[in-house]
Amino acid sequence: MGLQDQRDFLEVWYNAMTVGGIVFFTIAFIIYLVHNFRVSLIKDYKTKYDYINQNEVKWYKWAFYAVGIGVGLFINLYGSNEGGLNKVGIWFFVRLFFGFSGATLVAYVANLVLDYYYPTKLNSKLKKWRYMPRVNPKTGNKMKLLSEEEEDVHLDEGRQAEENIFSIDYDVWIDEKSSDIKIEKYDGHLTALKCNNCGFFTMKVVKEEITERYEDESPKELVKHYKCAYCKNVRATAFIISRKEADDYKDYRLSNRRNTKNIDMVKIEIHSILSGKRFYEFPTIDQAQKFLEEFDIDKVAKS
Repeated sequence: MGLQDQRDFLEVWYNAMTVGGIVFFTIAFIIYLVHNFRVSLIKDYKTKYDYINQNEVKWYKWAFYAVGIGVGLFINLYGSNEGGLNKVGIWFFVRLFFGFSGATLVAYVANLVLDYYYPTKLNSKLKKWRYMPRVNPKTGNKMKLLSEEEEDVHLDEGRQAEENIFSIDYDVWIDEKSSDIKIEKYDGHLTALKCNNCGFFTMKVVKEEITERYEDESPKELVKHYKCAYCKNVRATAFIISRKEADDYKDYRLSNRRNTKNIDMVKIEIHSILSGKRFYEFPTIDQAQKFLEEFDIDKVAKS
């Protein structure tokens, strides 16, 4: 390849890198806009919650991948205005390598941010839509979110069992004027929790075991073993499985719900001379209060 042919090739190459970089940056911006536009079109808060939970991280990764490719292409423009780089040489392949490395670095950092840091921000956004006041579409009345005790009246035995082992969480909204009920289903503690060590929402259940049973052999205490996917920190948390049925709450008087939507976790530390320290963690104040009402220190000391 002659010198003029190399200059022509480099000119086409630089034009392609410029256009390609602009195109991929534009694609990243479009992906971001399309995702947020689709979110804005969803009017139902539960549907919006599910869409964001299932798609936001995925869409943002695509956007960052496009940015990474754009960065890699622009890196290949380095030296395009210098007269000394007017023919293909070893520098061309070195710059090509740095362009690929730059694109890979952007994609890798984006994955780390979206997998380990962004879930903290995403959790706050999801809470906003989960606890946004609902409106009864039939009457236009505002609906009330029931507490853990109040909602059990409206959940069948299967749903209560799911809540008892924290695999599924149900929110029950009621129109107090018309008595219309709206039940919404959410993932429970099988999703990632916030790690107390690194602060990321990367703590997941790796094992569950029943450690205590009632007289009829039904499960009483469930221990969940967690491990952080980021810092590898581990912890075990015991949960008391209630035996109360829906009939036990029929005469329960509705009360105003406390503003606890910004609480991520309630941690109880119990000190005993016989059994030492024990730690219990609960997702809501209501569940922690239920645990304390049923807690028997003598039985814990014997276990």
